[in-house]
Parts: sequence; C-alpha cells; structure tokens
Amino acid sequence: MIERQHLLVMRALDSEGSLAAAADTLNLTQSALSHSIKKLEDRLGVTLWQKQGRKLRLTQAGEYLLRAANNLLPQLEQVDTMLRAFGEGRKGQLRLGMECHPCYEWLMTVVAPFLTRWPDVDLDVIQQFRFDGLAALREHKIDILITSDPMDAPELAHCPVLDYELLLVVAANTPQAKLTSINAGDLQQQTLITFPVERARLDVFTHFLIPAAIEPKRQHAVETIEVMLQLVSSNRGVCTLPNWLVEKYQHHHPISGVRLGQSGVHKTLYLVYRRDDSKLDYINDFLTTASKR
Repeated sequence: MIERQHLLVMRALDSEGSLAAAADTLNLTQSALSHSIKKLEDRLGVTLWQKQGRKLRLTQAGEYLLRAANNLLPQLEQVDTMLRAFGEGRKGQLRLGMECHPCYEWLMTVVAPFLTRWPDVDLDVIQQFRFDGLAALREHKIDILITSDPMDAPELAHCPVLDYELLLVVAANTPQAKLTSINAGDLQQQTLITFPVERARLDVFTHFLIPAAIEPKRQHAVETIEVMLQLVSSNRGVCTLPNWLVEKYQHHHPISGVRLGQSGVHKTLYLVYRRDDSKLDYINDFLTTASKR
C-alpha cells in the first residue's frame, strides 16, 4: 500500500536531487529512506529508481509515482490545514488565485467586508500570474480563481461578478486622446505596454490585434499599473486597462481611455470554484459578496 511517506520521499528526491539531501529534508537517515522505498518496490514488484554514478534516474514507475505525489500531497496538506483550523477554533482557509492583473483593486473592495464578517477564516491572495488556474483548482492549491477566461469543467462552477470594457490608455496630450475609438492598425507604430504574461492571456492581443493580424511596433512588459501609467503619460507607449480603472486613475495621471474598435472589447470577470466547496458557508458568502460588488 502506498503511504504518505512514500509520496514525501519522491517529492523530496525530485526537489533535492540526491538521496542524502532528500533524507536531510525529511529528517531521515539515508539508509532509512532507501529501506522505505526498497520495501515498497519489493511489495509492488517494480523498480522506482536506478543509480547512475552519484545520480538517480527515475524509472517509468518512479515518474508515475512522482506525478501522483505532486497531485496528492497538496490535497493532503490542505486537509491537514483545514483540520488544524477546526481544532484551533478557526473556521477554515480561503485561498484566492489571481489571473487578472488589474483586478486586485476591485478584489480589495470585496475582501475588506468579508474579513470583518469572518474573523476566524484565514485568507490568502496568490498572485502567481503564470500559473495554470485550472490545475491549481483541481489540485486544491487555491479555492477560488479570479479570471476573465472561465474554464469548462464539470466539477467547476462560475460566478460572474463584474462586466467591464477594455480601453486603450493614451497620454491626454496626444491626438489619439481626442478619438472615440481606434482600429487595430493604429497600434502598428505604437509601443504596447503590457503585464508580463504570455500573449494568449492578454485580451488586447486575443480579442483585438491577432484577429486583425496586426503586430505592435514593440511590446514592453512591466509589473505594476503605476509604472505602466507613468510610461503612458510620458508618451513612452500605450496600454490597456478596464474602463473603471481608467476612470479612477484619470484623477491622478494625464491619461485618456479610447475604445478598441467600433464595438469595443467587452469582458466579464468570473470567480471559478469547485462546486462542492459552495457548501462551505464562508466560500458561499464570499461569492455572494463579490456578486453584489
């Protein structure tokens, strides 16, 4: 029978790269670690790894067990966390995954009243913008994913919370600021400032530029909205932001928002969660609060 210790050993070997380092990480002797896996191999009739000099090479069976460890251990760790929380008198833990760079400020308007109502619920916001949101939900690494690109999976549900329009942000003193809309071709000679994610996750590309087969003169990635807006207002390029953020930042920066195309690019922000988790009172309350916002 596979035990949790076997999964921990495989994960430690993968992360540490050697028996000695893995044994130190798990507070085991090297011989105890080897004996544990050897006993499992004998019981199952498989070989999990082979030695090549000082290095180890996982067999196909070992690779399979490693994948299982990476999938199962986060779920088991989440169970530990939840049971410990109940044992300590806390209700639970809510982990929010962010795939939407500019939506953090909207999220804070939801988080503040939620924390007031649920003082015994731990909340964590994970801003790993390059992570796979679907995998994170399935592997129980997060509880709710905030995204504008919902996923189709039977075990997941979607809660729409915010409709918005994506606008091109330009310096207020440019001729473009006087336009009501721009065409994709107008960006051919522009530096497009974006967040540091792949183009497949940038709506200005997927919904505006790529369908028109247009490439901007240059793409410049920056991490924060403030830096992005400083560059735009200094005529160093243009960017795109939701209309409600443009309206907010116009009070602090000399910028204007221009519609992308005649019809505009309209999006909806969703909260994606595991259907079974909606039975938890604090998750259901968070979904309700977010919908009202």
